[in-house]
Amino acid sequence: MTSEPRTSATTGTIDVLVVDDDFMVAKVHRAFVERVESFRVVGVAGSGAQAVTAADALRPDLVLLDLHLPDIFGLDVIPRLRSAGHDCDVMVVSAAREAETVRGAVRHGVVDYLLKPFESEELRARLERYADRRGRMLGTVVRGQADVDRVLAGAAGGATPVAALPKGMSVETAELVERALCETDGTLSASECAALTGVSRVSARRYLEHFHTVGRVEVSLRYGVAGRPERRYRFRGPTALRPGGEVRA
Repeated sequence: MTSEPRTSATTGTIDVLVVDDDFMVAKVHRAFVERVESFRVVGVAGSGAQAVTAADALRPDLVLLDLHLPDIFGLDVIPRLRSAGHDCDVMVVSAAREAETVRGAVRHGVVDYLLKPFESEELRARLERYADRRGRMLGTVVRGQADVDRVLAGAAGGATPVAALPKGMSVETAELVERALCETDGTLSASECAALTGVSRVSARRYLEHFHTVGRVEVSLRYGVAGRPERRYRFRGPTALRPGGEVRA
């Protein structure tokens, strides 16, 4: 475990503990985090036990948690942190794509789930989104149900696309397309996505293909009687909450 002393708790920074058993990967993730304004890495741990010890010493605000650790499964670190009295947030950074693992992460209350490998800009966007939600939640005064609803909506995070968009694409349209994917059982074609979102089929396909390129959707082919096979898209990013609170991965 490597660490550095913390300074003032009133500096406005978000202190991060990086947990990864691969020293070089941890080093890269540390560099990614420290490029983001208001974030600083206060420690690096290579195992679950080291992560809990580091949290005791450093009191991080956010833990960047790999799941494949040498001593225990990463998600099992979270209840140990809670038992030790730590209320730090946890963002999973892992290559684990199993639906049950993602559902388990949601049950443990992680703030985000980022699949390896990823580019620095994708982590940057997620950290900035986290900082924004955290700031709004810390500043919330609950006067009634509307305030409670806003806090819960901030905690859920939503399905906002965070990968950098190519030139000519808009965040608003990307959100529409991704929301359609998240709220659909099974798969969507570009035509079906266009019908749900109100954009053209060509635009829908462009956004769907972008999400496929950055690893947020998977593509399957449906073969018909004649012609080229139809491309079908399924969202495979962080688990989304469907209306009514049902979890789907």
